Amino acid sequence: MITVKPNCIGCGKCVPVCPFGALSLKDGKIVVSSACTMCGACIKECPVQALEMPVKTSTAKDLSAYKGVWIYVETIIDCGKEIVRPVSLELLSKGRELAGILNEDLCAVVISEDATKLHDEISSYGTNKIYSVSDAGYKDYNTAAYSAVVVNLIEKYKPSMILYPSTYEGRDVSPRVAAEVFCGLTADCTALSIKEGNLVQTRPAFGGNIMADILCPEHRPQMATVRPNVMKKAEPNADNKAEIIEEKIAVSKEVVKIKIIKRHVAKVCKMDNLDQAEVVISGGRGMKNKEGFKMLNDLADTLGGSVGASRAAIDMGLIPKKAQVGQSGVTVSPKVYIACGISGAVQHLVGMENSDTVIAVNKDPQAPIFNACKIGLVGDANQVIPKIIEGVEKKQK
Repeated sequence: MITVKPNCIGCGKCVPVCPFGALSLKDGKIVVSSACTMCGACIKECPVQALEMPVKTSTAKDLSAYKGVWIYVETIIDCGKEIVRPVSLELLSKGRELAGILNEDLCAVVISEDATKLHDEISSYGTNKIYSVSDAGYKDYNTAAYSAVVVNLIEKYKPSMILYPSTYEGRDVSPRVAAEVFCGLTADCTALSIKEGNLVQTRPAFGGNIMADILCPEHRPQMATVRPNVMKKAEPNADNKAEIIEEKIAVSKEVVKIKIIKRHVAKVCKMDNLDQAEVVISGGRGMKNKEGFKMLNDLADTLGGSVGASRAAIDMGLIPKKAQVGQSGVTVSPKVYIACGISGAVQHLVGMENSDTVIAVNKDPQAPIFNACKIGLVGDANQVIPKIIEGVEKKQK
């Protein structure tokens, strides 16, 4: 939290500018509470420069004290039931591999109103230990509350690395934890490996034109977020039984400043389920107009799939942004991926390269997409797609 220097004159000018209500006057001096997020708004307001950011230094002198590959397990509500989000199972599968190389334990961190009902599934992915935190206050995700739990566990057990899903929740909680424990964080990794005992975190850089390998050799834990559908999920083993470590960490009233009054679950459309679809039909600039995407929707209905798009089609306004597949969109790994009128730029390929079977339709025989597909059709997608639909419908009859 913000540090108050002895030269504070108690003018109180900083108190009203704090967006979190963390400052107050007591006995003529400013007092900072645990609600402080170190946003720095008060520092600019102080006329005598009596407020300053704390200077942190790494406490991880002996890195050998940090052991264990940790996975932050995210949960979601599906049909009224709390389940483990699939990307967390993908991370547990990759974590098992990394832990084996390092000869360390694979550990899961799960925070929920009742985490016990999730233990069996988490355990079945080769987990050695589960740090389980249950409390009624953790029924709904809260940044401050959840990050406080993770920080508490890190300080107590000292893991060597933590992997988070690159979801709204994972992207929210991980930087907060990184700031609190003074370590780095690599976002949206597409590959993870081990080199000389360090986690090699690979992600696209410079607009996706190169892949950067990032290491954190001097600080622990090493932390990264990984996008859904990047890592392959292993087959679960129900015979594996993890050690359950139940931690009683109550939710601090000072930490929780947000209360969820009402929850509304919006109707899910096909584009919202892109990352879970087994068949994805994506269109690019070559689809030309919205009528072209109407054909793709017809094909998706015929095959029971979902419709995606390249960045070019999004920029043309042919389909909403949430349908974008690629580096700055959704990562998919369907059984069948059909790319229609998409040239195959690396930024797009990074979002669908883990698909089982890729089919490409493009009128340019030199398009890069043909280097990434199993089946390639050279032709105008607007002419080819109707014939595919017709053929599929005849076969279905």
